[in-house]
Amino acid sequence: MGKYIVKNGQKIEGTLDIRGAKNSILPIIAGSILNENISIIHNVADISDVHIMIKILESVGCKIKYENGTLVVDSSNIVSCDINEEYVNKMRSSIIVMGAMIGRLDYMKIGHPGGCKIGKRPIDLHLEGLRKLGVEITESEGFIHCNKKELKGSTIVLDFPSVGATENIMLASVKANGITKIINPAKEPEIEDLANFLNKMGAKISGAGTNLIKIEGVKKLNKVEHTVIPDRIAIGTYMVASAMTGGKLEVKNVIHSHMDPVYKVFSCCGCDIKYLDNKVILLPTRKIKSMELVKTLPYPGFPTDMQSQIMALMSISDGETIFNETIFENRFMHVKELIKMGANIEIIDKNTCLVKGVEKLYGNNVVSSDLRGGASLVLAGLVAEGETEISNIYHIERGYEKFEYVLRSLGANIKKEL
Repeated sequence: MGKYIVKNGQKIEGTLDIRGAKNSILPIIAGSILNENISIIHNVADISDVHIMIKILESVGCKIKYENGTLVVDSSNIVSCDINEEYVNKMRSSIIVMGAMIGRLDYMKIGHPGGCKIGKRPIDLHLEGLRKLGVEITESEGFIHCNKKELKGSTIVLDFPSVGATENIMLASVKANGITKIINPAKEPEIEDLANFLNKMGAKISGAGTNLIKIEGVKKLNKVEHTVIPDRIAIGTYMVASAMTGGKLEVKNVIHSHMDPVYKVFSCCGCDIKYLDNKVILLPTRKIKSMELVKTLPYPGFPTDMQSQIMALMSISDGETIFNETIFENRFMHVKELIKMGANIEIIDKNTCLVKGVEKLYGNNVVSSDLRGGASLVLAGLVAEGETEISNIYHIERGYEKFEYVLRSLGANIKKEL
């Protein structure tokens, strides 16, 4: 599974260009099933989750070519309605295939998804939404069976703005008869990106990014070409690396509105940020200021996917910061590993912890238990005295393209060992 060996002492600085968003490309790849045609997708990150999604599509009959950041999917010939359990167990995002497959076929079968163990993350909202569209769903022996005679547009109110449920409902309703309305949908930029991809294909989706998404069903979809939006979480992660080490970082091809919730946190902790057209520049930071509260919320709130990285930053701040995690109930798994490195963190309850900044962290052997938590341990290793060994890095490689190469290009003393 491999490990990273990290040594401190180097500033993370330079110029960075980020590939497409992990949380965008996965539902977009799933959406390519719908058009029964060619989908050309640019700016695709070379990460393990993408390769798992490619294998899923190949297993049902799609022909795929991936090189130099461009993915070409030919979904004209689907030969299987059964999603291989091996792939589903590895990646929770595989559940997004469900909406696209039942939008294309009359029957499909999929197992319950795996991936990072950061919370229960039930898929009740996904299933309830599909049922409202006319899908008959049964569950047996760990598998979900979806049958349809006809998809009919419906008004679906989500109790919580779930990203996955919003995506699955969008994908399933593109070819439904009539109009589907999703009330209280997720508003993340990745939802807008999926809608833009589907609209280029011939779908009729409006309101993505607002409180109401409207999908007018169409009979036929076409060949499509699309470029994925930049990965706001990867950008934020490298900005934390630079801020922790006192470096100057310039990131190109940034969509500033997508980054606003993260920018606000950086500004609050004393980081100086400059904006130049589609670039952002993080200037060297002498002192990391603590914040009263970091609270994760659905977009446009502060993203849960940046919580652990900011916690690493606050672990060397000048005071105390409370973290309140409102999205997932098990997203503090990295805390015990940061404590092993000398961080002063107290878990108050399953959703809240108190971080007291320390002057110095110390290298240790730590374990990555999830994608973003694993990244936070690498960030801590960049400033920890001595050497830090991070194992189970397959979690990290699910979401960061060539993580150690990018950090090394920016000055980090990091290597990967198998």
